[in-house]
Amino acid sequence: MLVSVADWPDWGPSVSGVRGVDGGIEAGSRGEVRVAGVWVPFSIETCDDESRRWTWRVAGVPATGHRVDPVGPERCSVSFEVPVLAGPYAAVCAVALRRIERLAKRRARG
Repeated sequence: MLVSVADWPDWGPSVSGVRGVDGGIEAGSRGEVRVAGVWVPFSIETCDDESRRWTWRVAGVPATGHRVDPVGPERCSVSFEVPVLAGPYAAVCAVALRRIERLAKRRARG
């Protein structure tokens, strides 16, 4: 869900569209996200399956990191890493985490 660009508008409150990447992201992926009605370039800086973590730059600026940690059978914890200079964006991330939880529960039910 976090690496599939088709899902980003479903859980990302500031993202209303993605173009330039089909399917999932990987390190080096480049595209554009629609934020507040404007298309802005992004690049995936890191994307590591083993650590279940990815980071990106939006408009050339370091943006949030995203991480999934297993916490038990069929359970995980999702977290965002917010750069210090983007501190107020933590409120947007809190909304995103609630959306991710709802989507994950809905998908688990089928």
